[in-house]
Amino acid sequence: MPAGMKVDLEAFRKVQRADGPASILAIGTATPPNVVDQSTYPDYYFRITNSEDKTELKQKFKRMCDKSAIRKRHMYLTEEILKQNPNMCTYDAPSLDARQDMVVVEVPKLGKEAAAKAIKEWGQPKSKITHVVFNTTSGVDMPGADYQLIKLLGLRPSVKRVMLYQHGCFAGGTVLRVAKDMAENNRGARVLVVCSELTAITFRGPSENHLNSLVGQALFGDGAAALIVGADPIPEVERPCFQLVSTSQTIIPDSDGAIDGHLREVGLTFHLLKDVPGFVSKNIEKCLVDNLQQFGISDWNKIFWVVHPGGRAILDQVEARINLDPKKLRATRHILSEHGNLSSACVHFILDEMRKTSRENGCSTTGEGLDVGVLFGFGPGLTVETVVLKSVPLQ
Repeated sequence: MPAGMKVDLEAFRKVQRADGPASILAIGTATPPNVVDQSTYPDYYFRITNSEDKTELKQKFKRMCDKSAIRKRHMYLTEEILKQNPNMCTYDAPSLDARQDMVVVEVPKLGKEAAAKAIKEWGQPKSKITHVVFNTTSGVDMPGADYQLIKLLGLRPSVKRVMLYQHGCFAGGTVLRVAKDMAENNRGARVLVVCSELTAITFRGPSENHLNSLVGQALFGDGAAALIVGADPIPEVERPCFQLVSTSQTIIPDSDGAIDGHLREVGLTFHLLKDVPGFVSKNIEKCLVDNLQQFGISDWNKIFWVVHPGGRAILDQVEARINLDPKKLRATRHILSEHGNLSSACVHFILDEMRKTSRENGCSTTGEGLDVGVLFGFGPGLTVETVVLKSVPLQ
């Protein structure tokens, strides 16, 4: 720096930052074309895994599917693919290479499909995307799925990217927290957020000694969601649907081992070791108070809800614990019914569903006519991500 030259660093910092809060400017979703019907899935699952002799186990699995509140799921894995990869159909056969070969290609491809829809809705040139945040629990690779997405979409090579691997279901909130910080601390930033999840990394045959694995086989589906996040929307050009008011993350006390995932030669194994619905429901009100009390909100029925549907039992117990009006979880239960548990992408599918039905039902805002809402992500840890949202008037 030349002698005598002064730089006003505080003024520079103010210029760097956005004036207003981050908002979700567009949402896109995508699913594989292959659809499985939950009512017939037990027969298919035990047949394709050569486990039809395990009649008692099949009946247990059938009861899980019947109680899941899921109508259908989308899955990349077809019968043809599984027949070509028989090791994936047993519980403990080495199969990581085959799984990795699939997911490192298909995860960014499905993410690209969702991202293209979000970009189209946003209506701006993709050259205006400044940051990418990509999350998946399906496989690990270098360069990552974020890099592959940039290539597939033809984004600028100077786009700043963040890759999140192996966070699990709560990461639908994590990516919003990261995107909010990026958008608000970089004036003009437009962040492309993508969550893409495939069960190809976790699918496996049944085991009498590992019933926890069967729970996952009954619940998880495939899907990708993409959002454009930015602050200071361009008037008459960009159309925000939800403002990101605040974010937080916490670990539920004494929940070590409630949900574990481990990448092994057999693929990604999930273990539900404790009462997850009980942990979530017992701690949900503290999360609500910690995040909403500062806004003077104490009636949980006067906000809109976007809750990760880890399973029907979680929703039922949360509802009962805080006397929640069943209508509050309508959008959440709808996505669980039509897609199953989509891991990190699930809460974004719910946001999309909520704004669509708000418009169809003649509501004044994207939040079912309500001003403020909350988004919860639950996952390994047991970790809770909380995002406070402000709905935007429908246009």
